[in-house]
Amino acid sequence: MQRKRYSPGRVPGTLLGLGAGLAVVAGALTGCSAADTAEDVTVDAKAGAAAAPVAPPGRYRTLFEPCGAVPQATLRDLLPGTAALTDVERAAVLRGTAAVTYDTDRRVGCAWTADSGNGTHRLVLDVERVVSYDPTVSDAARAQEVYTRKQLAAGIAVPETPAPTPTAPTTAATAPGAAKASATGAATPTGTPSSPTVSGGTTPPGTGAPSAGTPSAPATTGLEPRLLGGLGDIAFVGDTLGTTGGSGTQRVVSVVFRTSNVIVTVEYRQRTTGAATAPDSKELQDRAQNLARLLADRLEE
Repeated sequence: MQRKRYSPGRVPGTLLGLGAGLAVVAGALTGCSAADTAEDVTVDAKAGAAAAPVAPPGRYRTLFEPCGAVPQATLRDLLPGTAALTDVERAAVLRGTAAVTYDTDRRVGCAWTADSGNGTHRLVLDVERVVSYDPTVSDAARAQEVYTRKQLAAGIAVPETPAPTPTAPTTAATAPGAAKASATGAATPTGTPSSPTVSGGTTPPGTGAPSAGTPSAPATTGLEPRLLGGLGDIAFVGDTLGTTGGSGTQRVVSVVFRTSNVIVTVEYRQRTTGAATAPDSKELQDRAQNLARLLADRLEE
């Protein structure tokens, strides 16, 4: 049998076909591996992304029914004009009138009014639950913003947080000038020099006690608008006196306090007519504060 002649530099067709097939398979495997690697990197990148911190929700999710939150005996004290009414009329007044709101889980209110021989008493209750729609701001923090606006509107300034006072650096070494003064025994004058005295024992102008014409700070009565302690997380009382039609006067006392994400406002006003004495500030403030503390206890139930 005659053998085929071998020619250098030539590759049989069978080997060429086999090599091409292997190249195609390797390419496919490489493509799949690259795709899988890219997909894995994408998933890992998402899984490793840092999520922004979420602020805690408020303590309260619902609100109490306002018209039934005030005891009947308390309402009779706040509305003395009800004593002269018939039982049916008194029951209607003490029932109160609910405020119209669109979401009773967010805001509720109630009002009571009773006329008397020399004027009118009116009580208004407003309860608001504040919700923050910013996930980084808590409901309580947002409620504090709403409360602060009410406090400023009442003319009560918000106390500023004092900045820390920087301390001067201290060194163990003594300054050369101080050492020289110590060595020579020279004394450094300290303290504040006394004011010179004019002959005759009088004090020179511009020093000593102020003259009679210098204005002094207005005296406080303890009943001015101010912050209150021991009521909710923070609270204040406002008090304004004005005139009504004719010669009548009207005093409006407002007690506002915040507990977590709920803000409660108790507004108690008295209006007098004719020559009747102006409503007493202390009496109205005491009654409004007592009711506010009762409602604060109601929130704790």
